[in-house]
Parts: sequence; structure tokens; C-alpha cells
Amino acid sequence: MATRALDFHLPNELNASLPPEKRGIRRDHVRMMVLDRSTGEIKHDHFFHLADYLQSGDLLIANNSRTIPAVLQAKWIRNKNSVIPHVEVRLARRCRQDIWEALIIAAPVKPGDMLEFSPDLSAMVIAEKGNSPLKIIEFTKKGTELFNMIYALGEPIRYEYIDEPWGLDYYQTVFASHPGSVEMPSAGRAFSWELIFKLKRLNIQLDFIQLHTGLSYLLDDDYHQSPKENVEEYHISKQTMERILQTKANGNRVIAVGTTVVRALESAAKSGVLSGTTDLYIDQQYPLKLADGIITGLHEPQASHLDMLSAFVSEQHLLQAYNQAIKAGYLWHEFGDMNLIL
Repeated sequence: MATRALDFHLPNELNASLPPEKRGIRRDHVRMMVLDRSTGEIKHDHFFHLADYLQSGDLLIANNSRTIPAVLQAKWIRNKNSVIPHVEVRLARRCRQDIWEALIIAAPVKPGDMLEFSPDLSAMVIAEKGNSPLKIIEFTKKGTELFNMIYALGEPIRYEYIDEPWGLDYYQTVFASHPGSVEMPSAGRAFSWELIFKLKRLNIQLDFIQLHTGLSYLLDDDYHQSPKENVEEYHISKQTMERILQTKANGNRVIAVGTTVVRALESAAKSGVLSGTTDLYIDQQYPLKLADGIITGLHEPQASHLDMLSAFVSEQHLLQAYNQAIKAGYLWHEFGDMNLIL
């Protein structure tokens, strides 16, 4: 399915290259642009004032998937001979406990090749993924043991707008608890425990789902991964879904913290399945069933996330808001500022 994402010019200086903490502010003190779904009215504020825009009885749903250090270094071996001593492997998506889709940088590997990450961990390339740059690899370890080794050997994915490497803690939300995301579910990054406790005192509730994010950029400008090809694993507990439905029955709002949460909630609403995988694509034509609002970061030009935002607010209002954000100097990406659409 072709995307309809909006295009605009984003100046390089608005790419947030430093975590807020390294810019001298708390993570919950980033800026926040508030956009009214119906009127397009725009307000400028800071994230720690989030409660001013919410109501008693509202329910925030956040993604507590934990970011893993998905960049690994390996020795590439073919027919028991070392081909290249150091290749970069970016994990893209978990298929099974020991099988992952992965992007292997600048190395034309083929099925049967081996990747040796350490004396205790290797993986075999077992298949190619159609026309995609991704390969399917099978590790010699699985489950918790594999995750422990990935944490010991890997580092976080870092894109070109991040000037220097930052430790994994900078790529976690404060409530991250279920390892599996290769890129941070960044809409939740601005939350602090102090802000969460403040919301709870005002009877603004917070609950969690898990959706493990996949690799969004495959480093091949000739290959464009459609949202339908981006299959992601999600889990919503029965208790959480009952709480969501009760909130809506009471006439209160369910507000998704991030596009990942919208995708999980709307997938469950459409399929009736609370745990599984989803390839759901949401755009302005999609009738949202559960999410009444969204807290999200600012998304780059032509990103498919913009298609999803157009399900909440008209493309005209969205583009006007983004143009204002650019003029006001808002910062983009995972270390940047926030956007509340209600």
C-alpha cells in the first residue's frame, strides 16, 4: 500500500543530536506542541505541563517495551574461512526465540554463511527476505540467554543525526521493562516518575502494552519498506483492554503514548487478538476505534508515522502545525520535543 505521508523541509539544525539531559534540561522539560484535533488550534508549552491538557478519568496507554542494543559486530565466515573480520549486524525484528531478521551492513552474505559475534555466540544466515535488504539469521542461543548476550555485546542503533554514541540508558523510557525493541519507543521518553505520580494524583491513569519496534531504516535508498511490510509483535493484557473499554464506556478519553501504541490498540480492536503480530497501516481513511488522542514526537518528512497522525487530525492542520514547529525551533527525533494531539 502506497503511503501518503506529508513532505516538508526540515532544517538540519532541528535534528536533536543530544539527549535533553545533555542539553541541560530534564527529560520531562522538553517542549510540547498541543494540537486540537477538530479546530487545528496550536498551543506551545512544555511536557511537564501535560496534566493541564488532560482530564480526570483519562487513561494514558504507554509502551513498556525495552530497547535492546541491536547493533552487533561479527566475523563473517564462509566455508569455514573468515571473509571479513568485522561486519556490522543490525537486528531488525525477532521472528522466534532464536531467529531474527537482520540488516548486515556492506556484506553480501548468503544462506549458509556464519556470523561469529563472540566465542560463545554465532548465527547462521538461513534465508533472504525477498527483495528486502534484510536476511534471516538463526542464533546458537535463544530466549533469555540470547538477550543476555546481546546486552553484553551490542550497542544501541544510532542514526546519522546523533553525533556521538550514548549509553543504552539514554534510549530507554523510565518504565521500560520488556526487552525487544530495536529502536526506542521514543514517545514515552519524556515521562518522568514525578510526572507520572502527579498525573495519578489527578486521577489521570497510566497503563501499558508492549509493541516491540522493528528497524525503520534499512540504509538502502532504492528500497522503501512499506508499513505493510513492517510487521511488529505486540501484547495487550486482558486487564488492560478491559480498562480501556471501561474508560471509553465512562465517556473518558484513551490517549496513546506513541504511534506504536496506536498500532497495537487498533490492531487488537480490528482483529480481536490481544497478542500477536501486526502489519496494520493507518492513514486518514482509517476509522480509529480506541485511541482518542496521541502523544508523539515530531516525525521526519514523508515518514509513514505522518500518515497515522492524519487519522487524528486533517493533513492541512498537521502541516500547519509542523510549519509552526519548524519556525519555533522545535527539535525532532527520539531526543527531541513532543506533540500532543487531542
